[in-house]
Amino acid sequence: MNTALSAAISIAFHGTAFAMVLYLVSVGLSVTMGLMGFVNLAHGVFAAAGGYFMTTLMFGYGVPFAVAVPAATLLVAVLAVPLERLLYRPLYGADELDQVLMTMGLVFMSVAIGKYFWGPTAQPFYAPHLLSGQIELGERSFPVYRTFLIASGAVLVTLLWLGLERTRFGAQIRAAVDNRRMAQSVGINTSQLFTLAFALGSALAALGGALGADILAIDPGYALEHLVYFLIVVAVGGLGTIRGPFVAAMLLGFSDTAFKYLVPELGAFFIYALTLAVLLWKPRGLFGQA
Repeated sequence: MNTALSAAISIAFHGTAFAMVLYLVSVGLSVTMGLMGFVNLAHGVFAAAGGYFMTTLMFGYGVPFAVAVPAATLLVAVLAVPLERLLYRPLYGADELDQVLMTMGLVFMSVAIGKYFWGPTAQPFYAPHLLSGQIELGERSFPVYRTFLIASGAVLVTLLWLGLERTRFGAQIRAAVDNRRMAQSVGINTSQLFTLAFALGSALAALGGALGADILAIDPGYALEHLVYFLIVVAVGGLGTIRGPFVAAMLLGFSDTAFKYLVPELGAFFIYALTLAVLLWKPRGLFGQA
């Protein structure tokens, strides 16, 4: 019994930490795909960029973790604006195949850029001194950094929900997701809204990539290797919602951790089987907009 309980606690803890990373990276993709109707398979590139910038600032220039993470997030958000203007905007009304080809091209370009500037191996990441070691909770100990990751993820989820549900900007995004033409008719500048939403989604991805470097290692193949998981979170949760990806990320985080712990040989198989079952039941995702 003690062994089973210990395994359950471990799965719950590490599954929650993994889910927080998946959510931060994927929620921006859900909103931007629902808002713009754009098949952006290169969303993971922004997460990888956030991780690369953070590790470079920390271990290349000695910048503290508390400064490197927001600096990397802000840098990615700034770079996302001209990318949206130059590469994404011309294809907003294009065929889905054109969007897929362009974004997959960005993914493979990011692989080449990562290898050229940072090398083919994963970037080293060491938690800062205050977040290293173990924390004692009852009779068990947990990694301090992953405890911090869960706590900060919960705070960010709450702030994101409040920002999109209780602010004018959030109301404009929800209006444009529900009915873009009606939003335009009442004076909402959807062109500017698209740019801001894209920058916000990219910043969230960068933040997830930076904070989650302990779980998802930052290497040149990051955007391609983890693409399927990001898409599963969006597809199962539903487009144009922030609640759906959170539920989907929690489901994926728990199930992935549990299956890889209990049945490591077939762990990935169960994830894809569950995804298929959910999408057969709810083709638009659990909370997708009609």
